[in-house]
Amino acid sequence: MRVSRSLLLALLVSAALPACPGIAQETTTAEYRQQGEAELASRVAASERPDRARNVIIFVGDGMGVSTLTAARILAGQAASRDGESNVTAMDLLDHTALVKTYSHDGQVADSAPTATAILAGVKTRNSVIGLGPEAMVDDCPSGLANQVPSLLGMAQDAGFATGIVTTTTITHATPAAGYAHTPQRDWESDAKMPKIAQQHGCIDIARQLVEGPVGKRLDVALGGGRSSFLPATVIDPEYADRTGQRQDGRDLIAAWRRANPSGIFAWNAKQLSELGRDSGARLLGLFEPGHMQFEADRAADRGGEPSLADMVEVSIHRLAQDGKGYLLLVEGGRIDHAHHGGNAYRALTDAAAFDDAVARALGLVDLDNTLIVTTADHSHTLTMSGYPMRGNPILGTVAFGKPQLARDGKAYTTLGYANGPGATATGERSDPAIENTMATDYRQQALVPLSSETHGGEDVIVRASGPGADLFRGTIEQHTIFYIIRQALFGDAPQG
Repeated sequence: MRVSRSLLLALLVSAALPACPGIAQETTTAEYRQQGEAELASRVAASERPDRARNVIIFVGDGMGVSTLTAARILAGQAASRDGESNVTAMDLLDHTALVKTYSHDGQVADSAPTATAILAGVKTRNSVIGLGPEAMVDDCPSGLANQVPSLLGMAQDAGFATGIVTTTTITHATPAAGYAHTPQRDWESDAKMPKIAQQHGCIDIARQLVEGPVGKRLDVALGGGRSSFLPATVIDPEYADRTGQRQDGRDLIAAWRRANPSGIFAWNAKQLSELGRDSGARLLGLFEPGHMQFEADRAADRGGEPSLADMVEVSIHRLAQDGKGYLLLVEGGRIDHAHHGGNAYRALTDAAAFDDAVARALGLVDLDNTLIVTTADHSHTLTMSGYPMRGNPILGTVAFGKPQLARDGKAYTTLGYANGPGATATGERSDPAIENTMATDYRQQALVPLSSETHGGEDVIVRASGPGADLFRGTIEQHTIFYIIRQALFGDAPQG
């Protein structure tokens, strides 16, 4: 990768700032001025790039709202013994930014199915619905069959581009599924989760759509979790001897994929993926867990060995770039969302940092004169970053500014918290975080409203981009406008779909 002047300046700005948490007072007026001048210069000197992209990589951090971006940036800096607040992430280095409205067709606060459909198919639709227009009704198979909308990945395939999907969730989960599937119910990941009436009307589950569908079967790369949706209930999982598949129709979809792709390569662990011949030109299918892949904080302990998101991205870029005709790659850091639902900021932030590592890996492998990189979130969460902690205070710690800051009940409180979720106390007094290990992997931040699962947030999220067409990401845009900007970069003015 050719390192741009703006990238170098941004890195120099970061390096010039305090090296350790808690020493912000050592930064001088002159150094702050230097930082501001350098950031100005990086923007003035920003490269002008072509309007058309040969390649596009779309990164979606599921649930990665602004508070998550900020807290993850600080955590990553502090973990590296740097000043967390002034830390610069790979996403921070992207040239163009816009705010994105995330409401769905029927929801003030959306779930991942309509938001992914907006990004990948260009229309807002109903919560729980994937790859269908807003005319389709939730759980209604006939209306789903009648209102399918084409995805960017299908359009790219029709135009001769290579295509791939990478995720840390099941490959059949809402965001990756929006790239290749159409369903009025996001939960229909396998036939075991579908009502009989839907099957009788002709709807098929998402896993079958990956293997047999017009877009799914043409994917050159599909990497993620979710083996159980592809294996029958009579087949033992290759990694866990006490687990089987879940399909009720008796189909072994992994075997079906292999038959359809006799030169294709299937992997279920990191070792197999690392041994792939990168120049083989073969289609790749990787399913690394029966369900979702491990959180980044737990990945090293996985018994079968799981690749990192960055490793999957690197393999995918090498494979998709082989034929030289251009490619479209969708990458999801999906478990940020799941950790937030559990009220567990540690895992959410470490997964967000791993997501940023994947963006950095991609930036090191591509040429931004021909590759558009877009990073965004489908929606936010209720994570807050509040109080008045001093510069360098541990982001996962309790609020202190010279001395511990106490709430009106005389107890400490953490910088990070949730508006709702399992960390709330339904009855009695709240516990005192000062006597708890708030830095622990399993710690649940306190919440206000007691719920079994923390909810999404409905505020705007950020889209950031570099490469051809990236300058169109500016101001405040509708979420489905992301689709049209990417379509413009890939195909020019000619409408597709």
